[in-house]
Amino acid sequence: MRDPSEEDAGVHVGGDAYGGVRLAPGRPRRPRKSARARRRNAIIAGLLSTGVLVGTGVVWATPRTIGSVDAGVTQTAPRGAENILLVGVDKRDDLTRKKQNELKLGRESGQRTDTMMLIHLSEDHSKVTVVSLPRDTWTTIPGKGEHKINSAYQFGGPKLALQTVRQATGLEIHRYIEVNVLGFVDVVDSLGGVTVCTPVPINDPKTGLNLAAGTHELKGAQALGYARTRATARSDLDRIDRQQQVISALLDRALSAGTLANPAKLATFVNTTLGTIKVDPDDGLLGLATQLRDVKLDNVQFVDVPLDDVDFKTPTGESAVLWDKAAARDLFRSIEADRDPGEPTPSAKPSAKPSAKASVPPQQISLKVLNGTLISGIGARTRTALIAYGFKVPDTAGNTTRKDHEKTVVRHGADQAEAARTVAAAIPGAELRQVDIKGIEVILGRDQLKVAKPKSTAKPSAKPSATPVTETATQNICKK
Repeated sequence: MRDPSEEDAGVHVGGDAYGGVRLAPGRPRRPRKSARARRRNAIIAGLLSTGVLVGTGVVWATPRTIGSVDAGVTQTAPRGAENILLVGVDKRDDLTRKKQNELKLGRESGQRTDTMMLIHLSEDHSKVTVVSLPRDTWTTIPGKGEHKINSAYQFGGPKLALQTVRQATGLEIHRYIEVNVLGFVDVVDSLGGVTVCTPVPINDPKTGLNLAAGTHELKGAQALGYARTRATARSDLDRIDRQQQVISALLDRALSAGTLANPAKLATFVNTTLGTIKVDPDDGLLGLATQLRDVKLDNVQFVDVPLDDVDFKTPTGESAVLWDKAAARDLFRSIEADRDPGEPTPSAKPSAKPSAKASVPPQQISLKVLNGTLISGIGARTRTALIAYGFKVPDTAGNTTRKDHEKTVVRHGADQAEAARTVAAAIPGAELRQVDIKGIEVILGRDQLKVAKPKSTAKPSAKPSATPVTETATQNICKK
């Protein structure tokens, strides 16, 4: 409760699930915040706003505006670095029947886990790494046996969800943030919508989403459907890619001049965001806000958990996914050591040998990667995989002018035929094509061919894991 002796003033967040805002007279207006402070606070709110999506937040708000939850957090961060478990829950109890029908939610009550993300803040406070944990991950839930990871919340609420993630990753969790993902609709609308792009058409009667392939401007209800639909070929894995795209779009919109320069719009956005959040420990996220003051959009990095089986059949007949245990262990060890997950571990040795059919080794080949489709992120993923294989890819992945390339092609100049064969051997199914260019280019098509796992000379017990796939918020943004 608010201290009765305090004066009413400024912007206050309402107690409902969607953060209503009211203005109250009385107190003299405070000096306008600096541009740096406004930018910091928008980043914080933008991260938290997606819940399903990523997080933090504070602007014209006190710790009392954020709800608390007991997730059993006992460890404080030993240094500047911090690990956060972000759980998006689907809480429908407070919605009217009209709102449930509008959002295509059905009439079930209660809460269920929609998304889980592990967020790591670097020790120097300059980077944010976001690891999406697939909801279909088959893992051990303490005291419950083998189940999908999203069952932990249903079995034992926030405490069991945190225990399960801590056991699966081997990481200590220093903060728990729970977001009602249905409040995400109002967050998106407070920014005027988001821009997304889908490489394939999506028609999902369950969410009411019907989009043609291409770029779209979505309002809140549509954006929620886009972030939650599983009606594409890779189901939950495609959904993770879409969620990361929506987070990046929200951050981009929140950091735009139109938002930062408009106090009323910024206040509505931040207060709407804060109204969807519960935290443990109950410190109002003020410490987190301080840590994130220097984070830039380019330094928000998304990482996928390396997977070994994307169509694992459980004993109960369900379809689930299994992590690549060795690669996932290396990923989380990198995070624990505060290293960039996209970089090879210091102990890793070059793992690739040239194909018997290729006379030029990968380590001697420099090439470019260009995305020839509307599929977000495949350029960055392929570049990372080619570097892990041993190739030199000095530039970030670019884009071709045409976006309708069906097949993946390795293009090369006349003097690069042998080297190009090595590249093609590393991307099974890729077409070799000599053209009038200098060097070698990999044009990625809709066939989404994968880079082969590099062959290792190490013994099986010492086999190095694949380098995790990473991409920044900037790379995820869809341009109009």
